Amino acid sequence: MEESDLKEIYRILLEEFGPQKWWPAETRFEVIVGAFLTQQTKWSNVERAIGNLRQAGLLEPYDLAKADIIELEEMIRCCGFYRQKAARLRNAAQFLIENDMYELFNLPIDQLRKILLSLNGVGNETADSILLYAADKPKFVIDAYTTRIMSCIGVEGNYGKLQKLFESALPQDVTMFKEYHALIVEYGKSYCGKKRCEECILIKGHRKGTMHGKEQV
Repeated sequence: MEESDLKEIYRILLEEFGPQKWWPAETRFEVIVGAFLTQQTKWSNVERAIGNLRQAGLLEPYDLAKADIIELEEMIRCCGFYRQKAARLRNAAQFLIENDMYELFNLPIDQLRKILLSLNGVGNETADSILLYAADKPKFVIDAYTTRIMSCIGVEGNYGKLQKLFESALPQDVTMFKEYHALIVEYGKSYCGKKRCEECILIKGHRKGTMHGKEQV
């Protein structure tokens, strides 16, 4: 796959869906909370849980860190794995009390990523979501839809290899990274999630020769 292919995919998706302006959150901390909650669940469930937390006044680190664990679990039950997520949220909130969030976000991207990955419950996708959407760092998020779509157009690779492919092909533009990732998610929900494989506009573009053949990255 060539650099122009990924830029062409972005153009196709933007033309199909328009700007997504993702991530919907009022504060950076809310983005962090959402990044934990969205693990293995639909965004509609995250919205419900965020609404519960907002109503309870728990969308600030200090308030969330001292929240009653049983009450917190009930507020986020709709997101699944609610006991694990409640404990992880309180742990992350306590970490941000002890380590100023804005000072952390001023750290070099690789250093900040390493710190995030050291937190309980934070893997590559969660860490990179926080880096991109909360810290405004140019780190491309690879999710299940990205992996699936890339595979469908003939590009296979693990998380790190696919991320390197996107980051090397695209300008280091935070706004573009946010839009591109959000467009992939929207496309995945609209086509992959509804099994509209025969209508896939990306595969059609691939067959027309505007994108190149199968490869390992």
